[in-house]
Amino acid sequence: MIQRTETIDKRYPLAKGAGSDAIHREPVYSYAVTKLYDDSGHTGTGFAFTLGEGNELVCKAAQFYADQLKGQDIEMLMGDFGNTFNRLSNEQQFRWLGPHKGIVHLGLASVTNACYDLWAKKRGVPLWKLLIDLSAEEIVNTLDLSYLEDELTREDALQLIQNNLAGKVERTAITNNGYPGYDTSIGWFNYSDEQVKENVELAIDKGFTAMKLKVGSADPERDICRSNIVRAVAGDDIKIMLDANQQWTLPAALKICGELQSINPYWIEEPTHPDDLTAHKVLAEAIAPTKLALGEHVPNRIIFKNYLQQKSAGFIQVDAVRVGGVSEFITVSLLCRKYGIPVVPHVGDMGQLHQHLVLFNHISLGHEALFLEHIPHLQKHFVNPVIIEDGLYKTPQEAGSSCDLYL
Repeated sequence: MIQRTETIDKRYPLAKGAGSDAIHREPVYSYAVTKLYDDSGHTGTGFAFTLGEGNELVCKAAQFYADQLKGQDIEMLMGDFGNTFNRLSNEQQFRWLGPHKGIVHLGLASVTNACYDLWAKKRGVPLWKLLIDLSAEEIVNTLDLSYLEDELTREDALQLIQNNLAGKVERTAITNNGYPGYDTSIGWFNYSDEQVKENVELAIDKGFTAMKLKVGSADPERDICRSNIVRAVAGDDIKIMLDANQQWTLPAALKICGELQSINPYWIEEPTHPDDLTAHKVLAEAIAPTKLALGEHVPNRIIFKNYLQQKSAGFIQVDAVRVGGVSEFITVSLLCRKYGIPVVPHVGDMGQLHQHLVLFNHISLGHEALFLEHIPHLQKHFVNPVIIEDGLYKTPQEAGSSCDLYL
């Protein structure tokens, strides 16, 4: 039974230039942490990700939600978590502050993720193992499918999971081999060209076969030059992704994306405002076959549904510390599976939680095991940090979701 709850505001200044992009020049990687203390002696840890200021507000929202779970047994709670998620996300007063987005939804993500961590710890297994062992009905019971009925009913979700049982045993072999990663730290926005060159070489030496460069400069020629530097150093066999972090207007994106196609980018990420679905559709059609990736700033399953319906995204980057947590992440993954669109999460968690979720996506839902973003800057702050060897995420074996921090 959950006896006590706590929220903690943790902020981590970064080394010079690290984490910088076209919009967020001086980020402070921060977590609104929720702790759920169970009478069994287990503690569930979950968090949402911010860039510093306002993190304390997310903590306040998380505390509001966490307090409503006191006295509940985690097994009973997770057996019907979809309804709990629906009730909390539609709380009559807090809903006005969203709905299903912003500070209140980030607070709910922190609490939701703590619930999943506590559930796995109490069962004594890693979260990925807990999730792949659940029946289709048990998985769907953890989801809130409201506002998706036009695309994904409960029956649809159950059938999708059942349809992917074939091959599940074979796909489990990935837990022995490791899940591919990609290096997102070779080209932070404030890094010099020389530093980018060195980072590309280092990433290749570490076994990465894909990497990402930040673009979105005031002078597009800088982006073109840096993109060509990365391609020249990496060679033709390395996948290169370009990330504008929403910097461009649609007219600017149409022009610069067309020019950036010369380096054959695997995707162009967050080219314009994340709420502008029509702009993404226009751009996606204009630069095909180059694909767009988005999701870092998409807050909920409904907007992801709209992007999928408009066929304006080639890769979905749903982040469990940005949407309402693991529950909503799985919901979006099911939607993507229906549409045949790959899920490559944005890792506000530094890959700690998502290393579990991509294994579930691949093993239970049949998603292709493309790769998972890797950002190393906060590794020393985690009790069980991710392990990357030869460009592969090694499968975590400790009970829980790998989200415990040294606090």
